[in-house]
Amino acid sequence: MASAGVIKRLCRVYFSNVYKIHRKAFNIRVARRSFAVNHAACQQQEFTSLDEKPQFPGASAEFVDKLEFIQPNVISGIPVYRVMDRQGNILNQSEDPQLPKEEVLKFYKNMTLLNTMDRILYESQRQGRISFYMTNYGEEGTHLGSAAALEPSDLVFGQYREAGVLMYRGYPLDQFMAQCYGNASDAGKGRQMPVHYGSKDLNFVTISSPLATQIPQAAGAAYALKRENNNRAVICYFGEGAASEGDAHAGFNFAATLECPIIFFCRNNGYAISTPTSEQYRGDGIAARGPGYGILSIRVDGNDVFAVYNATKEARRRAVAENQPFLIEAMTYRIGHHSTSDDSSAYRSVDEVNYWDKQDHPISRLRHYMTNKGWWDTEQEKAWRKKSRIRVMEAFEQAERKLKPNPDYIFSDVYMEMPPHIKKQQESLQRHLKIYGEHYPLDHFEK
Repeated sequence: MASAGVIKRLCRVYFSNVYKIHRKAFNIRVARRSFAVNHAACQQQEFTSLDEKPQFPGASAEFVDKLEFIQPNVISGIPVYRVMDRQGNILNQSEDPQLPKEEVLKFYKNMTLLNTMDRILYESQRQGRISFYMTNYGEEGTHLGSAAALEPSDLVFGQYREAGVLMYRGYPLDQFMAQCYGNASDAGKGRQMPVHYGSKDLNFVTISSPLATQIPQAAGAAYALKRENNNRAVICYFGEGAASEGDAHAGFNFAATLECPIIFFCRNNGYAISTPTSEQYRGDGIAARGPGYGILSIRVDGNDVFAVYNATKEARRRAVAENQPFLIEAMTYRIGHHSTSDDSSAYRSVDEVNYWDKQDHPISRLRHYMTNKGWWDTEQEKAWRKKSRIRVMEAFEQAERKLKPNPDYIFSDVYMEMPPHIKKQQESLQRHLKIYGEHYPLDHFEK
């Protein structure tokens, strides 16, 4: 009993001391809060209502005493920068990039070669020779104009409709074909869908299917380049549909707050996968979003290869020199279906498509310019079209004859050392093929 009484007295002393400590801390907090309130009141009394300025850390603004909501379109619309009209005439000589004949011819030949490759691979998919394809019809100007304005060391993050950028950088036709056929010459060893190109040598990050995932990745890569301080920039391509993804917000905000040397290049082709812009957003396109993130922005005529070139070149120069992001919205039109899985006649008219194909196509506009300069004529056009088709068909036939990669590549190149669970799967497949191999076209694969 005596020991129990001692324990009770010790407990009373302990809890009494704990109470005193907490009480003292509480009094100190009350005193501090009272001081802060009085101090703030003293500071507020130093200003008259006319001199008072907002002190909120989240925005730069002035006080107003009238209730008024900001209208969504505070200006009549962001203008569209262009250099040429639809007949290939330079509108303002001071904006002419004065590119040499050889460079302009390179633009044109790559644009038309891409167009020819698209037609052949599209038909190849329709005949069941490849599983999937996406054409670039109508958007060739956005590819070549932007690619030419970059340095070869600049890092490219594409979405899936930027084959012309790779072509300008020297990606060969046989590699385009190998990737789409997934044959043994494919750098990705047949493990990607068609049109998911990539090239480490050409600084083109391999394309992935999910929309907009490349946008925050590109912002991170640009931040890394900034820290390396090696005068390189990142360009990130995406469509206006992808700009509706949350990843676009994350990428824009990171790039702005971290002051990254990156160009966000939006190809606004009117329809995303199948959703018209009237249903995609209510604001003034994508360029209008840039200022909200603190990003310098411009809207250009994407069917004017020179306008795209000028805007990208200046954005690239300033992005590297000033360490800040830029947003380019290239207004263009997707003439083809979104992909071979799409039938665009379900959401737009044939007459609408024909207008853009015949009246406002980037290839015909550049051809008008070259013709006006005396650099191109009908005979050269016929000869080049024939030659380009032969080149594409040769690469096409070669790719079709090649074997598929060894099935063991399914399990490689993920881990430096293959872990036990992957090894187990590989052995399981090998056992399966030994028993049932006659039911598979193994003669189409490399041993």
